[in-house]
Amino acid sequence: KNLEAGADIVETNTFNAQRISQADYSTEELAHEMNVEAAKVARRAADEVEEETGKPRFIAGAIGPTNRTLSISPEVTEPAHREIDFDELRDAYAEQARGLIEGGVDVFLIETIFDTLNAKAAIIACNEVMEEMGVEVPMIISVTVTDQSGRTLSGQTIKAFWISIEHADPLAVGLNCSLGPDEMRPYMQELSEIADTYTSCYPNAGLPNEFGEYDETPEQMRDSLEEYAEESWLNIVGGCCGTTPEHIEVIGETVSNYEPREVPEEPIPHTRYSGLEPLVVRPDSNFTMIGERTNVMGSRQFRGLIEDENFQEAVEVARDQVEGGANILDVNMDKGLLDSQEAMKNFLRIIATEPSIAKIPIMVDSSKFKVIETGLKNVQGKAVVNSLSLKEGEEEFKEHARTVKKYGAAIVVMAFDEDGQATSREHRVEIARRSIRILTEEVGYDQKDILFDANILTVATGMEEHREYAINYLEAIEAIEEEFPDVKTTGGVSNISFSFRGNPIVREAMHSTFLYHAMKAGLDTAIVNAGRLTVYRDIEDELREHIE
Repeated sequence: KNLEAGADIVETNTFNAQRISQADYSTEELAHEMNVEAAKVARRAADEVEEETGKPRFIAGAIGPTNRTLSISPEVTEPAHREIDFDELRDAYAEQARGLIEGGVDVFLIETIFDTLNAKAAIIACNEVMEEMGVEVPMIISVTVTDQSGRTLSGQTIKAFWISIEHADPLAVGLNCSLGPDEMRPYMQELSEIADTYTSCYPNAGLPNEFGEYDETPEQMRDSLEEYAEESWLNIVGGCCGTTPEHIEVIGETVSNYEPREVPEEPIPHTRYSGLEPLVVRPDSNFTMIGERTNVMGSRQFRGLIEDENFQEAVEVARDQVEGGANILDVNMDKGLLDSQEAMKNFLRIIATEPSIAKIPIMVDSSKFKVIETGLKNVQGKAVVNSLSLKEGEEEFKEHARTVKKYGAAIVVMAFDEDGQATSREHRVEIARRSIRILTEEVGYDQKDILFDANILTVATGMEEHREYAINYLEAIEAIEEEFPDVKTTGGVSNISFSFRGNPIVREAMHSTFLYHAMKAGLDTAIVNAGRLTVYRDIEDELREHIE
């Protein structure tokens, strides 16, 4: 009926046909078969109508969000608790994707997304299954907003959502379900302005009434969606809950009078990350500060709290960094006998439930790649990974970089290679040049998703070979910024002053002085103790002179 009413695309009605949702009915083992058969039924109908009309028709394999969430705890008293983990969800989606491909779908439709981390699991599952089966199926990714705040249920804004999933390179991104076409208007407009792909919109026929029925008529929906078409916000349009073939017919007839939206080439031409909210780093943005105190290697207080499993007080350390001005939060759990993977998972899950912290992007920081991947499985925004390097050779570097890329994260590259840590200006620049070439030409990274850490090393140790470390760093930053203007430069500022441990006045002055000169050299971002930086001009003259 919908195809006869003019629909170009019909769904397979497999919204809950994965074993997570089917467990409620003890039908988990039927999940694969459900998807195969649903796709076959839709395929037959589409082929019949196409043969009758001569107009191509397409099948969208519907993949819903499940009845579980990866970003929200169902237990108020246990914020780290989840009813499911990332790998379980990914595996369930993979089983569904296989069935849909076998049944003959033309496109995956990952829809009604209320938690972006769930969507990331679906994206990875679909990509892995396509690689496994040797096929290519485009994706449409469709989010839902739950109220007038314009956020998903898990708290993300529309812009933060797009930044989090744009790495999937979808055929289209859009909104569905939600509040009805009138209330979706500002969010559809925003998405149409920021997405460099096609946009879709298929809303409910308004909100359900007290009987669970939908009252918006075909004519009412047509009038609302005609405005969307007139404003050039749409490439794909249709109906979700409560819509009928009559709705589809009048909407299709009306929008056919308008030109589809033109896809902008590069609507956000800047480096961007996201937490619950977007962080876009423009040329005129303030210096980007990465809060360092949620790091067991760098904060004795934080380490003690994590070792004692006092996560609630550890959260206050994170909150202090955000309130102190951190734009990104660095989280590191690498220490001795600590179970780093478990600590990383628990801490990230807890701060995900704290909107005042989760609003900023997360830097997942570890020397152990398993810990990094655990972190990425517990962050719904676009994270930053700190760090990878060429220390163990190109093959491992590429393998880890590809894994980071599939989660959509940006990447910090350290100035290490097979010969060790770079200390000279020339060696630092050489590693930057080599690693950026590999990431962009062989792994497929955009330069804007690369941060290069040229190694801020300790000075004033009394050892002659350390005397030029800071100067070499500053000169390397200038050279890297000039050669790779889209790559961001970074570094851990507190390293510069390790020789003055126990003397906080001198250390803080050293940090501020070094940062002042590094920013002049072009440094884009730095890992600092947010809120604890001395103003450069407030440093006592004689002390500043000695430091410089």
